[in-house]
Amino acid sequence: MKIIPAIDLMNGQVVRLYKGDPKQKTVYSDDPVQIAKKWEADGADILHIVDLDATLGLGSNLSIIKKILEEISIPVEVAGGLRAESLVLDVAKIANRIVIGTLAFKDKELLKKLLVSLGHEKIVISVDHKDGEIVIHGWQDGTGIKLIDSIKEFLEMGFTEFLLTNVNRDGTMQGPDLEFLEQACNMKKTNIIASGGISNIDDVICVKEKNAFGVILGKALYENKITIQEAKKIA
Repeated sequence: MKIIPAIDLMNGQVVRLYKGDPKQKTVYSDDPVQIAKKWEADGADILHIVDLDATLGLGSNLSIIKKILEEISIPVEVAGGLRAESLVLDVAKIANRIVIGTLAFKDKELLKKLLVSLGHEKIVISVDHKDGEIVIHGWQDGTGIKLIDSIKEFLEMGFTEFLLTNVNRDGTMQGPDLEFLEQACNMKKTNIIASGGISNIDDVICVKEKNAFGVILGKALYENKITIQEAKKIA
């Protein structure tokens, strides 16, 4: 299982939101590059960088993301606001993996085109949900689409990589949503990254037991409730 620390960016700062609410923001650093270097030095397998400003339509942190990518050598996946073909292709040139959420649900034809040009291992489909219902546009809009149904559809299209976040757990440190994680991991040909609610090493063990491909460490990492080294021993 891959240990994947998250670096969420707003206004050039490393932040964590509570349940995706920009009004409930905690700032952890003004130096994202140094944070990235620290997580790399601590043994992270992949970095998960989220441009929250792009996600929420407030701006872009792409220049900072490019600086991070110049300074570290471990794989990086980039998420947040990748909704236009040109932007997706630009970011795909510099990042190892790109995370697509809203676009995947709004423009299936473009998604198929990107699959052909980039390949399924390069694209991670972000299936963000509130207790089983997909949400898009920075978690602001419901879709009425069921989580498991959506994963089935993307599997049929040829995708294998998924980022699974229960928004109601994100930033809460109340433990991961194991029920939906188990359902998703039991589907054939899925590599599921578990995200949201991780609070301690026991949560990492639980995620590992569900056969997740990877686990995102966010607030628990920044609040010193868990270390990358501890998580690596489990993984």
